[in-house]
Amino acid sequence: MSTAANGLSPHPIVQAPMAGGASCPPLVAAVCEAGALGFLAGGYKTADGMYQEIKQVRALTRHRFGVNLFMPQTGYVDPAAVEAYRGQLAGEASWYEISLAEEDIIGTSDDGYDAKLAILLEDPVPVVSFTFGCPAPAALAALRKAGTYTVVTATSVEEARSAQQAGADAVCVQGVEAGGHQGTHRDDPQVDGTAAHGLLTLVAQVREAVALPIIAAGGVMRGAQIAALLAAGAAAAQLGTAFLVCPESGADPVHKKALTDPLFVRTELTRAFSGRPARGLVNRFVREHGPYAPAAYPQVHHLTSGLRKAAAAAGDAQGMALWAGQGHRLARALPAAQLVEVLAAELAQAQQMLKEMQMRSAS
Repeated sequence: MSTAANGLSPHPIVQAPMAGGASCPPLVAAVCEAGALGFLAGGYKTADGMYQEIKQVRALTRHRFGVNLFMPQTGYVDPAAVEAYRGQLAGEASWYEISLAEEDIIGTSDDGYDAKLAILLEDPVPVVSFTFGCPAPAALAALRKAGTYTVVTATSVEEARSAQQAGADAVCVQGVEAGGHQGTHRDDPQVDGTAAHGLLTLVAQVREAVALPIIAAGGVMRGAQIAALLAAGAAAAQLGTAFLVCPESGADPVHKKALTDPLFVRTELTRAFSGRPARGLVNRFVREHGPYAPAAYPQVHHLTSGLRKAAAAAGDAQGMALWAGQGHRLARALPAAQLVEVLAAELAQAQQMLKEMQMRSAS
């Protein structure tokens, strides 16, 4: 079963929902108009802010698009650990001449989940995906009744099985190569990065474990990679970093430039900016603070928000969260529609080459 067969988009290409501003309405609409599936990021927005962006996308395209929601975080957060990290960041606050967040950032956070879900049930969009957990079966059933196709992000076979059991229509399988946050259902500091699998291996494992269509995500930058993932059993590939540098992307120009800047030679998973493992370019902030960041999401995210904004305003890439997948050096600063066309052409070429090889082998 393919994405195209489900009527979601002509090309098996999905633009990842990138919270923080990158997945803005102009990018989503441009991707959809080009025949791929664009996604708005509902995370870090108010429910009304999300809805206003949905209306903007609808004004720009009549094609199908998706909205991504963050699942509520209910794990215990140690207040002392957060305060200790506040002290660790005191020098950063002094350097950028700002004050760290003083409001109560301890406790659980639901990112306005219930209000956002209510909007998506009242005024449905074609596709809704979920990150950081799996919704209750009742929520997925309600979305299906409203005509919405649901996708749950999974980073393991166990999480994919949970998504299937809950009633999701598809699973977005995220490999360790992916940029930004790892979409694990449970944040366990004891297995940071060690239990994660490369995308091709994970797709093969999930393909044998569940019957759901698979959207494969993690470091995908070229059409030939998409072809390999489809051959491994995926229905489509999801790309984030590849679309991050498009002119329609809402990412900060400093962030876009850093992706191909020789100064940044590698990525790693870090809790430095948000308290949850996320892959980004290794800069000064990651090196100096990553080892001390506690498992405290979204508390650390709120704590560092002012620092990240100040660094961006100063054009200082060394203090920003430069989320990026492992394939970031392959980024191409093309208009979104052109990038979709290039990826589709590369995919077709790779599939034709594979077909010719198979024919030669059979003869």
